[in-house]
Amino acid sequence: MKFFKKVVLFSFVVTALLSCEDNDARFIIDKAIEVSGGTLLDSSSINFNFRDKYYFAKRNKGDFLYGRLSINSTDSILDVLKNSGFERFINDDFVSIPDSMVVKYSASVNSVHYFSVLPYGLNASAVNKKYLGNVDIKNKQYYKIKITFNKDGGGEDFEDEFVYWVDTKAFKVDYLAYSYAEDDGIGLRFREAYNERYIKGIRFVDYINFKPISENANLLSLDSLYEAGSLKELSRIDLDLVEVK
Repeated sequence: MKFFKKVVLFSFVVTALLSCEDNDARFIIDKAIEVSGGTLLDSSSINFNFRDKYYFAKRNKGDFLYGRLSINSTDSILDVLKNSGFERFINDDFVSIPDSMVVKYSASVNSVHYFSVLPYGLNASAVNKKYLGNVDIKNKQYYKIKITFNKDGGGEDFEDEFVYWVDTKAFKVDYLAYSYAEDDGIGLRFREAYNERYIKGIRFVDYINFKPISENANLLSLDSLYEAGSLKELSRIDLDLVEVK
């Protein structure tokens, strides 16, 4: 009986600690969303250029329309992703595309819009948050939060995992990292935010995109590798001509 009571007590303590960690992570992410624009994004219209394409997003309390327009020498290609699904138009004419390509194009459009307004969206019901403790990066202290997704509602890439580093004073996301499936294993990326600006109350940043030099790196070690100079820059992720309505 004493052994049974100890097991029950231990299970209760572990459950309570995990619940506390989940609550801490939820509070930190909610605060980070708030200081980055929060409810202003719930009903907004945002346009920007990214590389050689024009993007626009309209959000209205759960309803969304994400667009991407590209123009080459002969055609204009408009991709539209809505709650109801994906559509493609070439020179203003609707075109039917295979289901396999719908998945690919939808993920491509959604990914750019998703990253453009982070951490907005991390309070969705399919998002799981875990507080991993505090760490120092460049002499500043950060909350380290791991993000995973449920299969139901988590999107095509629900198995991807993310880590966010949130400034303990300003509650801004200065760094993020993620792992994703590649043909030959797991890919890793680490991003450093820069060029912060607020446009009509909404925070936007650009990113320096890194990958680890070592093939033995893992997602949770990327902050340490960054501090040690063991990441190499791959690209810059810059949003140009951002407009908010």
